[in-house]
Amino acid sequence: MRLLITIFFFFLFTRSSQAQDSLQLTLRQADSLFLKNNLFLLAERFRIDASQAQILQAGLYENPTVSLELSAYNNETRRVLDVGRQGEKIISVQQLLYTAGKRNKRIALASEAARLTELELLDLLRGLRFDLRSRFYSIFFQQQTLARFNQQIATLLTTVAAYEKQYEKNNVSLRELLRLKALLFQVNNDRTEIIFQLADDQRALRTLLSVDQPIRPRVADETLPRYRLPTQPDDTLRQMALRNRPDLRASESLTRQAELNYTLQRALATPDLRVGGTYDQAGSYIQNYVGLSVSSDIPFFNRNQGAIRAARGQINYQSHLQRQKAIQISNDVATSLQKVREVERQVQAVERSFTTQFDELNQGVIASFQKGNITLIEFVDLIEAYNDSIRQLNRLKADRIGAYEELNYLVGTELFR
Repeated sequence: MRLLITIFFFFLFTRSSQAQDSLQLTLRQADSLFLKNNLFLLAERFRIDASQAQILQAGLYENPTVSLELSAYNNETRRVLDVGRQGEKIISVQQLLYTAGKRNKRIALASEAARLTELELLDLLRGLRFDLRSRFYSIFFQQQTLARFNQQIATLLTTVAAYEKQYEKNNVSLRELLRLKALLFQVNNDRTEIIFQLADDQRALRTLLSVDQPIRPRVADETLPRYRLPTQPDDTLRQMALRNRPDLRASESLTRQAELNYTLQRALATPDLRVGGTYDQAGSYIQNYVGLSVSSDIPFFNRNQGAIRAARGQINYQSHLQRQKAIQISNDVATSLQKVREVERQVQAVERSFTTQFDELNQGVIASFQKGNITLIEFVDLIEAYNDSIRQLNRLKADRIGAYEELNYLVGTELFR
C-alpha cells in the first residue's frame, strides 16, 4: 500500500509540475522567436560588424611622420634653444607610399574575411535551426507518449486500489496483487524515462529560444504531411547542397583568402617608398635649405621568400580541404536520402488506423479485465504490448521528421514548405 501511495503522489506531483504555465508555440512562431532571441546569433552579428571594420582599416593610408630638430645651445650668442634668425632648426616630413597595389590587395583580403564571417553566421544558423526543429518535434511526440502513459497509470492506480480492497477480503491472491503493482511500477519507470528525456529536450529548446517557460509545441494536422519524399533526383539534391551549403562556401572562401594572401605576400616583396621634404635653417650648405627625399629598402637579403612559400602551401592545403568537404557533402546527402526512404518505408508499413485500434484494444482490455473476462497474465501482456507499441510508434514518427529535417540541413535549403 505504501508503494501505491508513493506512486500516486509522485504522479500527482509530476502532473502538477507540467500544469505550470507553458509557452505554446507553432514551429513558425518558434523560428521567429529563435531569430529574435538567440544569443549565439546576436553575438555572431557583432563579429560581422567587426569584420566590416577591418575592411575600413585595411584601406587606410599610413600617417605622415613629422620631425623637428632645434638648436639646444648657441655657442656664439650663448643662447639656449636659439630658434630665431641666428639659430638653427630642422623640420622634416615623410610619407610612406605603398607600391605593387598592396593597399588594394589588403582590402580584397579583408573583404573576403568579412564574407567568411557572414558564411559562418549562415552555417551557425543552419545548425541551430536544425537542432531547434529536431527538439521541437521530439518534444511534441514525447508529450503525446507521456499523455498515453498518464492515462494508463491513472487506470492502473484505480485497478490496483480495487485489488487492494479485494485482497483484504481474501478474494484475490497476494501474487496477483503484487503482479499488478509490479506492472504499475514498470509503467511508472518507463514514464520517468520519458520525462527525463523530455526535460533534456526542453532545456535545449528553451536555451535556443532564450526563454524560461516550458515549451508546448503546437503542430497542425496539415504540417506533418508536408514532409514527404522529395521529387528532385538524387543528383539534383547533391548539386543543390554543393551550391547552397554555407560550410562549403566558407571552405571556398578560405581557399580564396589563401590565394589573395599569396598575391599580397608577393607584393610585399616589392619595397615601399618613403617620400619626404626637409627644411634646414642654417645647418646646410646654404641658409634656409629646402630638400626633397626619397628612400626605399633594397631587397637584397629579404625578398619575403618564406612568407610567399608558406602562402603557396596554404593554397594547396585549403584546396584539398575544399575538395574533401565537397566529397563529404555528396556522401552526406546520399546517406540522408537512404535514411529518409527507410524511415518512410517503416511509417508506411504501419497502418494509419494502428493508433486508434490500439486505443480501442486498450480500453477493451481494461474493461474485460475488470469484468473478469481475461486473466491477469493476458491483461499484463496486453498492457505491456500497448505501452511499448505506443512508445515505439511515436519515436518512429519523431525519427521520420528528424530524418527529413536532417535532409533539409544537409542540402542547405528548405525542401518541405
